Amino acid sequence: MNGRLTLLDRYVSKHVLLAMAVVLTLVLSIDVVFAIVEELGDVELDYSAAQAFLYVAMTLPSRVFQVLPFTALGGSLIGLGVMASHNELVVMQSAGVSTWRLLGSVLKPALLIMLAGLVIGEYVAPPLQQAAQSNKALLSSGVDTIQSDRGSWRRIGSEFIHINAIAPGGRTLFGVSRYQLADQAEAPSLARMSFAQTARYVEASDDEAAYWLLEEVAVSEFLPDEVRAETLAIQPWRVDLSPELLAVLLVAPDRQSISGLLRFAQFFEAEGLNADRYWLSFWGKLLQPLATLALVILALSFVFGPLREATMGYRVFIALAVGLLFTIAQRLLEPASLLLGLDPLFAVLLPIALCAAVGLGSMLRVR
Repeated sequence: MNGRLTLLDRYVSKHVLLAMAVVLTLVLSIDVVFAIVEELGDVELDYSAAQAFLYVAMTLPSRVFQVLPFTALGGSLIGLGVMASHNELVVMQSAGVSTWRLLGSVLKPALLIMLAGLVIGEYVAPPLQQAAQSNKALLSSGVDTIQSDRGSWRRIGSEFIHINAIAPGGRTLFGVSRYQLADQAEAPSLARMSFAQTARYVEASDDEAAYWLLEEVAVSEFLPDEVRAETLAIQPWRVDLSPELLAVLLVAPDRQSISGLLRFAQFFEAEGLNADRYWLSFWGKLLQPLATLALVILALSFVFGPLREATMGYRVFIALAVGLLFTIAQRLLEPASLLLGLDPLFAVLLPIALCAAVGLGSMLRVR
């Protein structure tokens, strides 16, 4: 009996995994086409079409990670749907195989997708995404003046900083602008501003802590009755901002690693800043396996319930609709939680819990 069940697991898993591969290929192809069109729109003198294609190629793992839950949903729905159309599921159930046993067979390839997602999202996609963003920023942003429409703005203590571009690894910066506010509680005003062509990280030694060394610095100091300007060849910048944190500055939170998001959220909280955006992305990536599991359960409940006799085209439509609704729910809850002050963990868990509840409820009715 155990041998037959193992053979059954392999048969079901093979069909579902093949369907997941087809769904991933189709969805990713569409996403890549739109990404290429978008990048070609940014082509200019220093950023060529070849570099645009290279950028899309380097961000491909991030795109794979983004569509893995939808891949699990569509693959499970279509793979089991094909088997249902051939009456294979009916034969299995007639032989005494329970719905829950089939669920276990489907979860095996889904578990593979979950593990692959964690590895890609933590170790593969973030460094490639960071390198792609850094290379694009270096090519697209000049270092002679501030590029406010590019780069990254951040607040650190009483300073607002803007960095035109960050080299891969975060140890070299290009076009560093600093705006320091005067220490006045009632009416804060600009006390000093500076622009450095480059900045490089100097490691800590026995004599002093690590710091940033600014090079070719233009400084303007705003005094009560005059503006004093000077140019410095070098200037030390002692700030609690490590290269590890800077390496993720140019990357959107949903494209960063789980560990990077945790470090950045803790850093923002230590600076007294709102870190909810990073906590949202942190919990979203950490709990993505649960989202994948909930979508697979929902897909199985559809196959054994209302979609048992449905056509393949209708199943594909349902997969698209459910995936779209789930994504919309996530996208709406994220800004809503930021506006309403909801806990980021609650905002991430709510659509997952609703999806799992609908799937498990449907499974119990068709058991």
